[in-house]
Amino acid sequence: MSLYDDAVLVLKRYEDGADADQEQLRQTYLDHLAQHPDGMWKACGAGHLTASALVVDPERERVLLTLHRKLQMWLQMGGHCEPEDATLAGAALREATEESGISGLTLLAGGPVVLDRHAIPAPCHWHLDVQYAALAPSGATEEISDESLDLRWFAYDEVAEVADTSVVRLVARTRAALEGGR
Repeated sequence: MSLYDDAVLVLKRYEDGADADQEQLRQTYLDHLAQHPDGMWKACGAGHLTASALVVDPERERVLLTLHRKLQMWLQMGGHCEPEDATLAGAALREATEESGISGLTLLAGGPVVLDRHAIPAPCHWHLDVQYAALAPSGATEEISDESLDLRWFAYDEVAEVADTSVVRLVARTRAALEGGR
């Protein structure tokens, strides 16, 4: 199965029945892929899917955010899919591992926790981000990557003070998934 096929399958299975905005985004992502066979890749000028993961500490009390070098914003780990990625989940896990420096991360079961579409500068126009959550192993130590100016653990209630609404929403959805036993 190709990464494109995996993305279509993940999106078809993604459900957030209580949220009409998420259902609309899911359909937008599927329509985008149907119209753009290259919609998984950065080279797609109309926009492309990306994969990210919010890293949660082993005690499930804090999240690790990166101060993104280019955007100068506190964000979850994530980025572009690469040709060697077999799945969206694998791309999210790879990005989280590379950007956090933490090996042994495990994605929460059940697939993505939220979808987020955001504008980006030309020549591309949109990131269609598929957002997962990952648990750090006990004793994990983070290490700043070249893509980051800083890495820092934040308590859940501190995130709104440093990050935008998309990250706050991701934290809320992740907490709900954790409390739901995922």
